[in-house]
Amino acid sequence: MPPGPGACYRGRMAPTTESSLPWQRPRPLPRALRRDALLAGLLVLATAASAFLYSSIVTAPPAAWWVTVLWAIVIAGSLALRRRFPAVVAVVVSAAFVVGQLLSVPEVLFSNICLFIAIYSLGAWGRSRRVATTVRVVIIVGMFLWLFAFLLVSATAPTAFSMGGHGMLDPFVALAAFQVLQNLLYFAAAYYFGNSAWTSALARHQLETRTRELQAEREISQAQAVILERVRIARELHDVVAHHVSVMGVQAGAARRVLATVRGEHAGDPAQLAKATAAVAAIEQNARQAVDDLHQLLGALRQPGAGVSTPGNDASTHGVEQLPALIDQTRLAGLVVDFSVIGSPRALSPATSLNVYRIAQEALTNSRKHAGAAVRVDARLRYLDNAVEIEVSDDGRGSGRAQVDGERAGLGLVGMRERVDAAGGILEVGPKARGGYVVRARLPLAPEDADAPEDTDAPEDTDAPSEVHA
Repeated sequence: MPPGPGACYRGRMAPTTESSLPWQRPRPLPRALRRDALLAGLLVLATAASAFLYSSIVTAPPAAWWVTVLWAIVIAGSLALRRRFPAVVAVVVSAAFVVGQLLSVPEVLFSNICLFIAIYSLGAWGRSRRVATTVRVVIIVGMFLWLFAFLLVSATAPTAFSMGGHGMLDPFVALAAFQVLQNLLYFAAAYYFGNSAWTSALARHQLETRTRELQAEREISQAQAVILERVRIARELHDVVAHHVSVMGVQAGAARRVLATVRGEHAGDPAQLAKATAAVAAIEQNARQAVDDLHQLLGALRQPGAGVSTPGNDASTHGVEQLPALIDQTRLAGLVVDFSVIGSPRALSPATSLNVYRIAQEALTNSRKHAGAAVRVDARLRYLDNAVEIEVSDDGRGSGRAQVDGERAGLGLVGMRERVDAAGGILEVGPKARGGYVVRARLPLAPEDADAPEDTDAPEDTDAPSEVHA
């Protein structure tokens, strides 16, 4: 039957610009498909019942009952596949809507609901956005042309509007304006809410993806934090143990030789006994110090909530104030060490002070292990304008030295490089031009001042290493 005043027709909405998206909405879950099937079944029953109710109202002869039932199954039952094949369902429902009007099926309520759901589903679930937009626009234009064709035919039969109204407008003009406005609002809502559902699904997908990426980054960060903490613990354990054990080894060897002399030709010599006693006492002192440092380190690691340390935040109270005691311990081990402080001493941060102490400790240990007999060590602590510098050099000829960036680099030199890099400083390690070996580390007093001009009054060192490693 021709469209009547009570029918609802589709109008054309304002153009909408859509950009093709590489993402495609995932296929619906079985649970969603079951809900769609249930909704379609209910709409089939409701559409058929509504059609039989309308058949008692309209004056024109309605379609046969079996045509109405078949039509209700097609226009409402096809919605069971609205998420899997949204474009096909939208075309089928639109065609069924038009066919129902042409066959005089007396139903205008649930058929409009079915068409709204079909157009909405195409906007919400269309995997190809270009196809979804094209199909919806074609449906809109088709319904819009049909509406104007109906209005044009009605305009040629004014007897259909012979009853005048009480308003200011002509009844036909008022009806035409109402039909256009009604269809524009109807279809604009279906189009808009379909696109909104798609956009919401895309935003949810992006949020889930970002959440997974953040979770992966968090796991990587946690793994890196664990590795960094293990490296820090290994570095600190090396610094705590290696120095004292090295001194203990030297003193044990000296005590063994002195005791052999005491048992031999110098048996009973008080001077030799005193040397042996001093060597054993040094061993005892270094053993106690190593144990104390280990207890302090392990105690800090067991503190609740200590977390991962920042660079240089090591569990130690050593600093530049303990350098004289470190030098004395090295002298007791048999090395000749000259120690000097250049510049005006100033307060250092605990991290910088500890780094200076550990670097000096490792450099002295290396000199004792590799420089050979009768070595002479020169240790200098320089206070510059914006940095502090520790330098330990010797005149030894021993072999087995390792470059900090070389393949044979030992753990001690690697630990020194890590400390200096973490503080933003410069490390120079290598043989001197006139023989011997030098370790020089410059640590900024503040990271942002690392490139500040240095103290021009500081004495120059002509024994710079032949290889420089930053």
